Amino acid sequence: MSQKHTLDERNNLSREELITMVLTMQGQLDTLNDNIEKLIEQVRLANSYRFGRHSEKLSVMEGQMSFFDEADAMYDNSMVEPEADEVISVKKKKTKGQRELDLKEFPVDVIPTHSVSKEELDAFFGKGNWRKMPDETYKRLRHEPESWTVELHTVEVYVGTDGDHQDEFLRGQRPKDLLRNSIVTPSLLASILNVKYVNSSALNRVAQEFERNGVNISKQTMSNWIVKCADKYFAPFVERMKQELLKLPVTQSDETPTRVIKDSDHPNTKCYMWVHRSGELYAERPIVIYEYQKGRDHHIPLEFYKDYKGVLVTDGLSQYHLVDKKLPDVINANCWAHARRDYADAIKAADKSNPAAVKNSIAHQALKRIAKFYEEDGKLKDLPPQKRLQKRQLIIKPLVEDYFAWVKEILSDTTVLPKGKTADGLKYSLNQEKYLKVFLDNPDVPIDNSASERAIRTFCLGKKNWMFHNTANGANSSALVYSISETAKLNNLRPYYYFGYILTELPKHCDEKGNIDPAELDYLMPWSESLPEEGWKPAVHKPAAFILALGVWFDVYP
Repeated sequence: MSQKHTLDERNNLSREELITMVLTMQGQLDTLNDNIEKLIEQVRLANSYRFGRHSEKLSVMEGQMSFFDEADAMYDNSMVEPEADEVISVKKKKTKGQRELDLKEFPVDVIPTHSVSKEELDAFFGKGNWRKMPDETYKRLRHEPESWTVELHTVEVYVGTDGDHQDEFLRGQRPKDLLRNSIVTPSLLASILNVKYVNSSALNRVAQEFERNGVNISKQTMSNWIVKCADKYFAPFVERMKQELLKLPVTQSDETPTRVIKDSDHPNTKCYMWVHRSGELYAERPIVIYEYQKGRDHHIPLEFYKDYKGVLVTDGLSQYHLVDKKLPDVINANCWAHARRDYADAIKAADKSNPAAVKNSIAHQALKRIAKFYEEDGKLKDLPPQKRLQKRQLIIKPLVEDYFAWVKEILSDTTVLPKGKTADGLKYSLNQEKYLKVFLDNPDVPIDNSASERAIRTFCLGKKNWMFHNTANGANSSALVYSISETAKLNNLRPYYYFGYILTELPKHCDEKGNIDPAELDYLMPWSESLPEEGWKPAVHKPAAFILALGVWFDVYP
């Protein structure tokens, strides 16, 4: 803080001292103005996050911007007026038979004919003044809520009365239970897992719904079932999925904070749920692996990918760069969605009273350049890898090189340095240049890491309902269940039926000590061709046959 002077002291200051004071005040004023601009940007950005649309698409942000502007903000004299045919939209005729296609996969319950008695006909038309016409038929879709069935098992028991096995017992072979001396069945646990992990509802709500149907199962009991079955059955299952994931040439990774009460040093400690998935462009057998960890230092991805050979697509977290440096067979690629995020925030925080200035801003220019990468790369997704590589080199690489040259030119001009989020975006791009260019030389590498963010979104929705985990064991169990449910969804399976099926099969693979060999589980993997054919989504396969194929374990319908 500068020294304070009285009026008499200021009157007696020399010329040099007055110049020094003015320059000091000028520097302080510049600092204050910078801080005020940053605060205004932060407030506008916070308001945008709270009240605006959570989209980073340039078209959406421009739409939000123009909503508050005058009509002439969109004036463009060079725009060609559309033809009448382009203005007048022709309403498409409704496709005939669409309802039949939507309902054809479901079982049909034929309702008794709604008939008209002879007495009614004679009374209305007059005696004999009528004749029978073809019947009319129509369909309605009926839904039945959860139904419950108690399975009563009877096991024959015999005892030896003579010979080598006198007084020894022999019982009929019974199916293996999920948990010893527990009433839980594959269908019941599948229903609970589907509601909690697929539909993101808390166990307390599941227990309340059960109670409304006359079934008293506490959330504590359900928690015990989930944790025990995850540890016994799902751990080796997910281990087999992980083995397949690490064989792929491209993987993607992300992480999100979560709270685990009994695994935290203090109440505000952040733990993390990590997600590792197959590359977005590898659609044959998509895989998602969740992993709970107490932190997010570089040792975590280093341990997970220690035997991996390929490209790892991530955000710009430095921990991933250390993996790139310490594991010679791993190449880290960065995400262009993260590269544009600071620019998007700058536009959201911009003063909307001057739309022309916003559109001429550095942030807007950067977004338009990056949008061009996405536009061109989006056209290549359905091409074979080598063809995609050729097009990326021919079309997108010059655009990317031009973008980085432009960024360096902006940062090298010291006359008017960009500030705030715009400056953050420019510096981020420059610091991550090497990693952002990886997708140009590998056709299997996606342009961004959005697929990982989508894979972890279900967990992010769920944690808003249950807020935190109680123990690390519970968080690990959740990671195992999410791994299976998210992979099942990506492979077009219905998670409820899939959970029920694997929970029926997995107990058959337990040895005398209760252990399961992951190598025996290939036929149960979500991409396995030997899964019951009708276990896929209804639009592809018939669910009724799937119920028959799996037997009687479907005693609960979600």
